[in-house]
Amino acid sequence: MGARLLAAAQRDGRLVRYCDAFIQGLIALTLVASAVETLPNLSTTAQAWLHGFDLFSVAVFTVEYLLRIYFARPRRQYIFSFFGIIDLLAILPFYVGLGVDVRSIRAFRLLRLLRILKVARYSAAVQRFYVALRIAKEELIVYLSATLVLLYLSALGIYYFEHDAQPDKFTSVFDALWWAVATFTTVGYGDVYPVTAGGRLFTFFVLLIGLGIVSVPTGIIAAALAKARQMEDDAQKGSSNATD
Repeated sequence: MGARLLAAAQRDGRLVRYCDAFIQGLIALTLVASAVETLPNLSTTAQAWLHGFDLFSVAVFTVEYLLRIYFARPRRQYIFSFFGIIDLLAILPFYVGLGVDVRSIRAFRLLRLLRILKVARYSAAVQRFYVALRIAKEELIVYLSATLVLLYLSALGIYYFEHDAQPDKFTSVFDALWWAVATFTTVGYGDVYPVTAGGRLFTFFVLLIGLGIVSVPTGIIAAALAKARQMEDDAQKGSSNATD
């Protein structure tokens, strides 16, 4: 009896893996098709094939979405969950585009790129990253809040240093925010830069702070990923022990 149950479980596991691989491949092909559609001088036949493939992929994703709603318990929890919203967004642009003026359909076509987020459901690594983000949610919120405050203070500071010298580039604090973002991220496009001694000294300290800020989320996410992997390993060990 136990052997038959184990064999059935293995068959079900293989079927689930095959279905997951099929969906992942279909998602990848839809993204390739979206890129092919942008090629100039596509023949009528090619356009018809692409349109037919889009209909097929939407039909598959729609059936998958409806089946998940049917089997979900509770259904409301799945519908408003992260993956439920992603599954809906993967098919919604097609149905919305049916009732939209042809000139506006291009905007909805761009939303089809959200289908790539469906890969997160079928990739263990992506799901582990999602768990890590949930683990480090509070730390990341604190980090983001502190970063926004520092960005504002940097924009305010450089505005008072450079406004009189460069009134055309640092017209307001909002214009200075562009400089603050480019400096904090150490990109430094060079389109806006300080020319006064005070502004350059201020920029020096902002750059030092920016180097530290860029590295902070890396450590937070790395630690959360390690914890998520440990949780996954513990769950697998517990499952194997229960099976034994």
